[in-house]
Amino acid sequence: MTAPLLEIADLTVAYGGAPAVDRVSFTVSEGDCVALLGANGAGKSSLLRAIVGLAPLTGRIALAGTRIDRQRVEARIRAGIGYVPEGRRVFAGLSVRDNLAAAIAAPAAERTRRIDETYALFPQLAARDRDAAWQLSGGQQQMLAIGRALVQRPKLMLLDEPSLGLAPALAFNLFETLAGIAASGTTLLLAEQNVRLAASLASHALILHRGRIAARYSGDALRA
Repeated sequence: MTAPLLEIADLTVAYGGAPAVDRVSFTVSEGDCVALLGANGAGKSSLLRAIVGLAPLTGRIALAGTRIDRQRVEARIRAGIGYVPEGRRVFAGLSVRDNLAAAIAAPAAERTRRIDETYALFPQLAARDRDAAWQLSGGQQQMLAIGRALVQRPKLMLLDEPSLGLAPALAFNLFETLAGIAASGTTLLLAEQNVRLAASLASHALILHRGRIAARYSGDALRA
């Protein structure tokens, strides 16, 4: 039997003694799109930050059968984790192309190929190739943040509130693009408050409440 792509066991994240994530366990299989749902403060962002190595934790995290919870952030990225943080956090003073190039540890020809693939996925970014990231709209900055993670060729992409701050039409279009990314073989784990958008994409959903998993749903059950 093939091991899950991501295994989380008894994961706890605490700040000042107060747990933001409390003994959470779940798995994500290759090809899944798992939605983390819950109100503000439920622990969604802390969970994603712990997986990528940006939050203190206890418990076990394994990626493709290899334990990574004691690795540094850069090692987890090299192992195959892509991360799109809440609020985008692009490099405001760099051009769109340089934002993407900065995330690619590969020779120049390969960097160009990956950037061109990202531009095919997000034509609006291609049109702003030499513009500074701060000049982009919120939706374009979110595309850039997703593209910056994609060019690293992740096995697993973590997305923290991708629809946050976007107009409904832009958010809908963004989730259509995410569906295409998932269909191409990238496994997704996304934190989201917009249940309708998350349900359009999710193969499974975990409902978080006060740092714990309160319920688990299949995508079909969530949509129903």
